[in-house]
Formats: sequence, structure tokens, C-alpha cells
Amino acid sequence: MTDYLADVKKYDAAASADAVAKIVKHLGIALRNRDSSLVSCTDSKELDRVKTNWVAKKLGIADGSKADAAIEKTCKAMEADNTKIRVTFYYLVAKDLGKLASL
Repeated sequence: MTDYLADVKKYDAAASADAVAKIVKHLGIALRNRDSSLVSCTDSKELDRVKTNWVAKKLGIADGSKADAAIEKTCKAMEADNTKIRVTFYYLVAKDLGKLASL
């Protein structure tokens, strides 16, 4: 958990440990496998899954253009990072959409 929080804090120094913990709990078993614990911004299927399973289902954002904009912004923010940790990616998308408090 502290590793995830430290990674999120690279992008948001005031990151909420509670929000990170909720994302870790939500992702659960997916974090055990290295491949599924990372997000690939070059894989459109992957980004569609983020949009459907995280943004629409968990965060309740039905507006596809808002979701796409938040995902694209997060990809740009993390582009220097070759291993985009899913917890950090989801946190930044939720933050951009103003949904951290509702996790």
C-alpha cells in the first residue's frame, strides 16, 4: 500500500491515503499480476476498459468525452513513466473528474 501511495505522490503531493486504499481494494486481485497492474496508454482496448469499468461503472461518469479527456490528460501526465501503475492512473483519472471524494 505504501508503494502505491508513494507512486501517486509523485503526481499529487497531497494525495489522499484513504482514496488510494479504496482504489487498491477496488482493484484487488488484478494488482497481483504485473501485466494487469499496469496501464498501457498505447493500447486502445485497455483505455476502453478503463473508461467502461472505472470511469463509467465505478465513478458514474456516463459522458464519454469527459472520460476520454481525463484518460488522455492522465496519459500525458504519466508519459515519462514507462510503467504506469494502475492505482496511480485510476487515482489521477478520478482526481481529474472530481470524484476522489466519492470513492
